[in-house]
Amino acid sequence: MSDLNEARAILDNARHIEVFTGAGMSADSGIATYRDAQTGLWENVDPQAMASIDAWRIDPETMFAWYLWRAHLAQQAEPNAGHFAIARCPKTSVTTQNIDNLHERAGSHNVVHLHGSLFEFRCSECGRPYTAPIELPEGPVEAITPPACPECGGAVRPGVVWFGEALPDDAWAEAERRMKTADALLIVGTSGVVYPAAGLPLIAHANGVPIVEVTPMRTDLSHLADVVVEDTAARAVPQLIPTSSPAAQ
Repeated sequence: MSDLNEARAILDNARHIEVFTGAGMSADSGIATYRDAQTGLWENVDPQAMASIDAWRIDPETMFAWYLWRAHLAQQAEPNAGHFAIARCPKTSVTTQNIDNLHERAGSHNVVHLHGSLFEFRCSECGRPYTAPIELPEGPVEAITPPACPECGGAVRPGVVWFGEALPDDAWAEAERRMKTADALLIVGTSGVVYPAAGLPLIAHANGVPIVEVTPMRTDLSHLADVVVEDTAARAVPQLIPTSSPAAQ
């Protein structure tokens, strides 16, 4: 039996599939990574300097402009065939490390965002969500002044998790629950090096959940997988995910 057929058999037999996605899932949509987003104005910017609360406190205007530009780039991308295959399957839910909205735009509704979202905002002081519209720039801008929180006056920040910050408690708790209770885990496009998120497949493995990994090259998680399908998300996932099943809940 080929790796593709073996992986398909695991997923076909599962009543519920948890899909755990990383940057490789969005790369097939042509979405810019930190490095890819360094064009023009940003070509000499260190992305690591744009990903900490300390950097935000020093220069919120530059960081806000950077994240709004990234949100614009994400909004210009389109979900790929892998996103749509996951969304069409009635027995999948998604846990993602990605901060784009491509799973939702493809039609997935049950998505846990471990690292937040480019399209959500909150106060950097009191933490209250900020729901007023925020216009995204059409091109790179050097600095944009964040709006003020209507409750406390603090600067509104992107709703993403920066280095050194804890993951959202509710998202983490739900992700852990899913890893323990799924009938199969499909890992797509993650290198398995960013913790604590990379530890979630270990929970599934410890609970005896069958694991299928889709990746163009072996990763730090490949040794956990029952089957590794070495291909891209857009090519492999539509061949693996059942669009309907009598066992689906």
